[in-house]
Formats: sequence, C-alpha cells, structure tokens
Amino acid sequence: MKILAINGSPRTVGSTTRKLVRMVLDGAEEEAGAETEIIDICDFQVTPCTACDGCTLSGECVYNDDVPSVIERMKEADGIIFASPVYIDNVSGQMKVFFDRLADAIHYQILDGKFGCSVATTHTSGGEEVVSYLNHVLNYLGVISVGGISVATGGDAGELYNKEDEAASLGKKLAEAIASGYSDPVQEAEISENREFFRDIVIENGDFRTEDYERWVKKGWIE
Repeated sequence: MKILAINGSPRTVGSTTRKLVRMVLDGAEEEAGAETEIIDICDFQVTPCTACDGCTLSGECVYNDDVPSVIERMKEADGIIFASPVYIDNVSGQMKVFFDRLADAIHYQILDGKFGCSVATTHTSGGEEVVSYLNHVLNYLGVISVGGISVATGGDAGELYNKEDEAASLGKKLAEAIASGYSDPVQEAEISENREFFRDIVIENGDFRTEDYERWVKKGWIE
C-alpha cells in the first residue's frame, strides 16, 4: 500500500501543513504499514495552464516540465492526500497552478478507484473551506475522500499537537479504505455526474486517443 501526499506550501520542510500531513501519514503507517511519501509541489517546475487544449488531443501537455512525473506518482499510489495552507481563504498559489494542470487527468478519470483525504492549516479561519475544496478536487479526479482535517494555529505551530490523535485517525481511516473499501453515496453520485459531462470529451476525441476511449468502454462509462 502506497500513499502519496502533495503539500502545496511553499515553505517545504518548515511548513506547518507538512507537519500535519506527517501526522496523518504516521497514522496510516501504524494502521497498515503503508509506504508513504510527501512531495512539496513548490520543488517542481509547474508551468501555468494556458487552456490551449493540447492535452485534450494528445494526452500530453505542450509544456515540458515536472507535472507528468508527479501525475505518474499519483497513478502509482493507492491513496492521495492533498494539503495546503490557507492563503486569503483558498489554497496556496502553488497548489492552484498545479490543480489547473490536472484538467486532462480529471477529464479522463485516470485516478478512478483510489481513496484520499485532505489537510489544511490556517492562522484563524478558512481551514474547513479549503479542506472541502481539496476534497472536491479529489472527487473531480474520481477519488473518494475519507474526510479531512484543518488546524487553526493562531500563530502557534504547537497547536498542531493538540490534533495529533485526530490526524493519525484520519490516516488510519485512509489506510482502512484502501485495504477494505469505502463507500460514500454522495461523493459517488457527484463523481458519476461529473463523468457524464467528461464522457462527451472522451467520445469527441476517441479517434485520437483510442486507448483512453477503450478504457472508458471497458469500465462501462461509454456504451
């Protein structure tokens, strides 16, 4: 079992968000001996999306940067954790630029069948809203979220440790979902509804991307 956490903080190893993610991963390791990894998205070259639609036709972005390698690591993982500090009531700029580059992965649902969760830290407010947004992006990718955690530190990073047990419990829940399955009818309905929209994109480009089209047919998403 492999769980990959993507940290959107620009502060890397000094990041409060990263420390909270580590607590979640420790819980997963304790529960199932999971192999875990954190990557700091700011350490990677991520070119902003320009909506050129190049990826729609070929499956490959026109920009030669690090995003394809990150996506491959996501595909290799059984569980995905998205994490970000709250910057002006939203995710960090680094995280948002990365998310915008996931459009093709979203349209073709390449992470279907995986489970995930979300983590946010903030000074005072916005944490729950950012967790909700991160989980929404997971759902867009076809990933079922088992929940999330946010911590308002008030400027004191030590507040994280008051949530250590809760963070570990979230990690254990993620590991249990990967091992045994997890169902959430609300999320599943939203994912299914999204696929109804994405299906038109897959059909429209079926002559160019035959393997992707055939995968959708085999999964029963296209009749």
